[in-house]
Amino acid sequence: MKQPRRLVSVSHSYVVGLNRRLANEMARVGAGRWEITALAPRSFRGDLGPLTLQRAPDEPAQVEAVRALLSRSLHAFVYGPELRARLTGNVSLVHSWEEPYVMAGLEVALLTPRKVPLVFCTAQNLSKQYPFPFSQAERFVVQRASGWIAWGQTVRDTLLARPGYAQRPSHALPMGVDTELFHPNRPAGEDFLSGQGWTSDGPPIVGYLGRFVPEKGVPLLMAALERLSTPWRALFVGGGPLEDPLRAWGRRFEDRVRVVTGVPHGDVPRALNAMTVLCAPSQTTPRWKEQFGRMLAEGFACGIPVLGSDSGEVPRTVGDAGWVLPETNPEAWTAALARLLESPEQRAELSARGRERALTHFAWPVVARAHLDFFEQVLEQRSA
Repeated sequence: MKQPRRLVSVSHSYVVGLNRRLANEMARVGAGRWEITALAPRSFRGDLGPLTLQRAPDEPAQVEAVRALLSRSLHAFVYGPELRARLTGNVSLVHSWEEPYVMAGLEVALLTPRKVPLVFCTAQNLSKQYPFPFSQAERFVVQRASGWIAWGQTVRDTLLARPGYAQRPSHALPMGVDTELFHPNRPAGEDFLSGQGWTSDGPPIVGYLGRFVPEKGVPLLMAALERLSTPWRALFVGGGPLEDPLRAWGRRFEDRVRVVTGVPHGDVPRALNAMTVLCAPSQTTPRWKEQFGRMLAEGFACGIPVLGSDSGEVPRTVGDAGWVLPETNPEAWTAALARLLESPEQRAELSARGRERALTHFAWPVVARAHLDFFEQVLEQRSA
């Protein structure tokens, strides 16, 4: 019997169990063909405070802990010296979920034996000029790699114009979504509404999920709602620096606006199921444009009609399952909201198309299988 290939996947994000879903799903869909090892930090400081690795007893991927040094900085942190031993031995391919320009990405590339193919993934959809030593790190990692994965087509299109990228096999893939956790569940949505002092028999609810920051389009959505004559309520779920202005704006509309912060990830499906329509009015800035729009895939999975802007990867994430609107035109958003809120038939059609898109494009088994297919392509090209 042919021995399964061994994949070692390295990521500082694997310190959080939910972030190991890709590694675990690759272990499930690749059972018999692949053995998956996820290398995760024992602890990681990062932007959100100290995190400690917690293993779940039923994880199909083998989880191995390594130290992470200088982890207050995502750009400068490195793994401990034990990383070298974890990347050697009977390893078929190393998957680095670290950006190629950061020090950890460079470290993985340096310590992966030359005979072992290396595939890194990246979410950079803007072409940036990195200072020393990050520019040198990116150049080395790209030259060392046997292939790379872009988290979205706009990422791939952008990076193909940078030195070295076009000379390596590449593939654009979306982020995954748990279509069992995120699924249509109106009773759960009604329960969430009840917790906010609302009932389900009121006006339709325009929803927003994400950071309360200008680049996510919160001011545009506020302006669009002000112009909307169709009866509406608005539910903003998230947090960020615009929270106070958003709450002050909401008080102008009596009982029609709710701003909800501190919602844990497990409760996000309940919040989405409370919405009649989900809006993602992301705005392009000189230093940022939407990379994927996870809330869009989660909204699709819950069967919620979706409106997204034409910023970055949003149009490709939405596809034909939602409506894409100009990112700088509040009037267009008002018109689209009026049309959708007044048409249960169109909402039902978008709901069905969105759920189907989630199952066929964004479900974790689909995304994991696409990763393994690409890894096999890299191995076949290397052997040829």
